[in-house]
Formats: sequence, structure tokens, C-alpha cells
Amino acid sequence: MRRLITAIAAACVLALPAAAHADTPPPGSTWSEAYITEADGTKLHADILRPTNLAPGTRTPVILSIGPYFNHSGQVGPAGPVENAPYTPVGDAGPSSRFFDFVEGAHLMERGYTYVMVDLRGFGGSSGCLDWGGPGEQADVKAAVQWAATQPWSTGKVGMYGKSYDAVTGLMGIAQQPQGLAAVVAQEPVYDLYRYLYMNRVRFFNALATPALYDAIAATPGTSGDTLAYQQGALNDTARPGCPVLNYADQQDPEHDSSYWRARDLISATRGKTTPLFLTQGFIENNTKPDGAFDFYNGMAGPKRAWLGMWDHVRGNDTDANGRLAMGRAGWFDEVMRFFDRYVKGVKVATQDPPIAVESSDGKWRSEAAWPPADSRSTTSPLRTGSYTDDAQNNGTAEGGSPNGQGVWTFSPPLTQDAHVAGVPRVTVDAEPARPDANLVVDVYDLDAQNSAILISRGAYLLRGPGAVTFDLYGDDWKLPAGHRLGVLVTGANAEWWTHTPTLGAVTVRSASISLPYLDCRRTLTIQGDPSIKLDSYRADAPFTVPADTISGATSTALAVPATRTCKGY
Repeated sequence: MRRLITAIAAACVLALPAAAHADTPPPGSTWSEAYITEADGTKLHADILRPTNLAPGTRTPVILSIGPYFNHSGQVGPAGPVENAPYTPVGDAGPSSRFFDFVEGAHLMERGYTYVMVDLRGFGGSSGCLDWGGPGEQADVKAAVQWAATQPWSTGKVGMYGKSYDAVTGLMGIAQQPQGLAAVVAQEPVYDLYRYLYMNRVRFFNALATPALYDAIAATPGTSGDTLAYQQGALNDTARPGCPVLNYADQQDPEHDSSYWRARDLISATRGKTTPLFLTQGFIENNTKPDGAFDFYNGMAGPKRAWLGMWDHVRGNDTDANGRLAMGRAGWFDEVMRFFDRYVKGVKVATQDPPIAVESSDGKWRSEAAWPPADSRSTTSPLRTGSYTDDAQNNGTAEGGSPNGQGVWTFSPPLTQDAHVAGVPRVTVDAEPARPDANLVVDVYDLDAQNSAILISRGAYLLRGPGAVTFDLYGDDWKLPAGHRLGVLVTGANAEWWTHTPTLGAVTVRSASISLPYLDCRRTLTIQGDPSIKLDSYRADAPFTVPADTISGATSTALAVPATRTCKGY
């Protein structure tokens, strides 16, 4: 039951702040509605917030958010109470409160921006059929940006702002390059829609629940106070009769190279694009996951900056009940607005923010020009051979319960000096499964002197048969203190993370190796920032103890861990 609850909670691509639904716009803003008609006949509903103190035709730069969560009756429909989100099917109409924290916290109206919220096709007051980030939704994004750029009250410059799904639409904007798009702020997006449901044909827990959830959100009408046009749009999926069932079926394709998923690969679609980008990504993100994040970021060729660190699925400004910042770094809205002022409003900005603000595993923040940093060097080491049973039982962390640590281990000797992993690990495993479609998982751990193991990277692969496979694990920025060990586990499951269908057969690891990225230079310079909330809970809840005899029997001097050295300027 606990795993089912976890799966349902992870199904929604967002983490919603506790807030009451707002039937009235934020102070200082005037609300209006409009419809955008696309070439295929789809009508997109838009909510517009304009500064009250401006004359109706005054031109302003525009910030636009587009996604599935702007329905007037609530962001996730009837699932709202479960997701700590408002749901008001009865009442006066009013714009979604989803990003009122941004509108008010960034003083958007006072700064002279117009804010526009657009429903993707099939959601809110928009007609059509959702297609999970596909050609239809990508066309919606292009149409919405171009519409906002050509309104008489627009300067023609549009920035996009979002978190989760409406951060994904920002990446779609970069891919589509609509006229007027000037900058994108994307918090915790998905970079390749396949990777939200699968990793190398292995299903995540949310692979079944998420498609059903979005079908339900799309089927939710507006509040009772909405216009007839709004309600008709909300219920109109005649563009694809049987839309909910067909959409669900589409997403059950586990093959990454299928035409369905290729059309939703935003890493390839944005490579070389120059739209200014401000990104946030948690290394221990528990929802949208960091898979592909750094391929995406490093594929972009224009101005870009990021916050990277030890958080899960949160916004840059999110706080807990005591006011502690979830990410740990103050000044989110100030940095965002300096970014928008520069690239959307076109004004000179005096303050120079770090190109990339990185929080490492010790909770300290530093500035980097790139990530992985330029002095990150990959070291390849062989792993031990052996076998494991594909029984879907092993958990990657103690957060998922027990058992833990089942499989083929390789440990380094205790480190004599500090080391620092910073980048994306890559593994090659030559395996022989007793049966086809056996599960392969590779986990990387930091073990302290008490043999307590905390997971720092992981990845999964569904083996079609015998042979060698090579794949990336999750990227991380993790410090390994002297006296600790590095551990690598080749196993059949992270049962708290993926939905593994066991073959119950043996999997023989005939050979294996791992390439781990280590920093050459020790980082000593820091910038403003405190430990993120998730880092504290993760360090408390994730570790498990590995038996001493397991470590002694699987220690290999071939597992190399290069030490960091003192370098000038770091």
C-alpha cells in the first residue's frame, strides 16, 4: 500500500504550494480572457493580467506560462485535495492562482510586465486533445508565444516561466523558436518525455498513474461561474474522438526510439538553439528526475545559467512552514527578474549573478562557469563479476525500505584524501540473463567509516538478452571525504523507484566497468546559500548499513578514486 501511495503522489509533474483558489487577480492587476485560434482549429484559452495603472493600449513586455494547470476550478481537478491544491468546481470564475507567488513575489505588475496564462489543448478552457508534449502541444506553445508577441499591448518580447509541466513547455518554446520568444525560465522540467515514464525500457512507478491523471485533469470543467465558451472548450476533444483512452495507450510504448517518443525528445530538438535559458535542476529530484538534464543544458548554445543542487521537486522560492527555503538559496525572484529584465525588457542589469550556482553534497554553494566543470575528468574502473537474482526486491535506499544492497558489489579501499564526483557516470555491463527482459540496475554509493551507504547515482536497463549494454546514470555533485569508500552495486532493482517485472532468473555479470567524473581541483570558494531541505532529510533517511564482511569480500584496488588537489582560483 505504501508503494501505491508513493506512485500516486509522484504521478503529478508538480509540487503545489498550499494556497487557496483565488477568484480575483493579484493586487495591482486587471484580469481579462482571450482565445487563440490555431491553424488546425484548436482554440486555446488565455488569462491575461495587466498592470492596473497602465492605459489599455500601453505596450509592455510579456511573461507567459502555458500548461495543463491553469483551469479556473483548480490546477489538478478533483485530485486537488490529495495534491494539497485548491479545487473549486462551484463559484465565481477567476484566473488560476498557480503562479500568483511569482506575480506578487517578483512585483511583476509594478515592474511593468503583462502576465499571460494559457491552457494547453484539452485543458482548462481550451479545445482539442492533449498529446503529452507532442506535436499538438508544441504547436500550442508556438501559437501562444506568437499571439502574445503580436498583441497591441505587447512590446513583441515574450519570456516564458514555469515549473514542471509548464517548464517543459518552456523547452518546447526553445525547440519551436516562435517569433517573439526572448527568454525561458524552467524549474525542474522533463527534457525528454520518455524519461519521465521509462529509463531504458524500465517503467517508473508513475508510468501508469501519470497518463491516467492527466486524462482526468483534461476532463475537468471550469468552475460554475465560467462562461459557456470556456465550458465547451473544456469538454471538446472531438479533434480525436476517444482521446483519453488513445492518449493513455500512446504512452505505454516502452521503446525510446519509437516515432511517438522521438517527437517528444526536447534534448535533440533544442540542440544548438540560442534562446536565453535559466534552469533549475535537483540532483536528487524525486519527480521529474535529472535524467538528460545536462545533455540538454550543454546542448544549448546561447546565454544560459542555472541553479543546481540537492533538492527534490520544488520551486526556487518554495519554503517550509518555518520559512526555510527548500532549495536553500535566497533571492530567486530577484535573479529571475534580472534575467527577464535583461533579455525580455532589454535593460542593462548591474548585478552579475553566478553563471551556475551549484550546491554540493555538503550543503555549500559555489559558482561554476559550466557543469560538469571544466576540470571534471572521467576515470574508468573495472567492476567485479558475479550474479544476482532478478526478483525485483532490492531497494536503492532505506527510504524505500528493505532489503538493500543485494547484488554484486565493488568497493574502493578507504580514501586517503578527499575526492569529488561532479558529472554524469556511465556504465558498461556485459550480462547474461537466464531469461529475456531481465532487470539491470547500477547504483553508486558513498560509504562512511561506519559502513553506512548513501546513494549518489543510479540507472536502470531492461536486458533483451545476453550481451553488453552501456548507459548513463544520474548526474551528481558529491564530495567523498577521506576515510570514506566508493561503492558500486550491480543489481536487479531499485524497488522504490522503478516498477520491475521480475523474471526470477539469475543474471550473470560477465564483465563490467564504470566511468566516474571526478574534479581535479578542490573547491574552497563559496557563495550565498544554505543546505537545501531535502539534503538534510535525505542524509537522515536514505542510508543503510552494509555488513563488514560484504565490504571486505568485495573491496577492489582497481576501483580508482582520484583525489582532489589544491588549485589556484578555486
